[in-house]
Amino acid sequence: MILVVDDDVDLRSIVREALEREGFTVDEAGDGGLALAKIEALAPELVVLDLHMPALGGLDVLRALGTDHPTPVIVLSGLDHEADRVIGLELGADDYVVKPFSPKELVARVRAVLRRARPEPAPRVLSQNAVTLDPARHLVTLHGRRLELTPKEFDLLQALLEAAGRVLSREHLLSRVWGYARADEIESRTVDVHVRRLRAKLGDAGTLITTVKSVGYRFEAD
Repeated sequence: MILVVDDDVDLRSIVREALEREGFTVDEAGDGGLALAKIEALAPELVVLDLHMPALGGLDVLRALGTDHPTPVIVLSGLDHEADRVIGLELGADDYVVKPFSPKELVARVRAVLRRARPEPAPRVLSQNAVTLDPARHLVTLHGRRLELTPKEFDLLQALLEAAGRVLSREHLLSRVWGYARADEIESRTVDVHVRRLRAKLGDAGTLITTVKSVGYRFEAD
């Protein structure tokens, strides 16, 4: 949920409509005091906060939240004063948008701040039949022994392990590993060559990569 805080009702409506069109749930507050209460009660994912409001303004809200508060904040201001921008960022704001602004730009800023605030989970370790692939460490082991693979061999093995038990077409592998949108006969042979090399490096475990005639390849699941 995104909390939009501004004493201008029309501006709140514009921001709300823009965010809701993009699938966000939105709540509103017309002053800093209500904003602090809703942040405490609702724990929004992000706050869009007007800087200049009567009584409790945006800077007061930021001071009350503290710089270590987990909720990301995008500050809105009608004044592009460097001092306001610096103070807002020093008080913990994650971004600063000057009015008037494009609703599309604000939505893009919201998405960007949320991406930074949500750490991506570490990719899971893949393991099938004594073959283990750790994407985070870029490490492949067979029966605990490290294998030296080229980057393309690594990506190919990762694609096969992620789909263990299912057939992947040559076209899919070319798109996933090499980034080709379309495949011709020569490019399809690239997959075959890399599969052959990968099988050789896997030794006996190479037989786990089976060929499905006229379709592609499958890594046999446990």
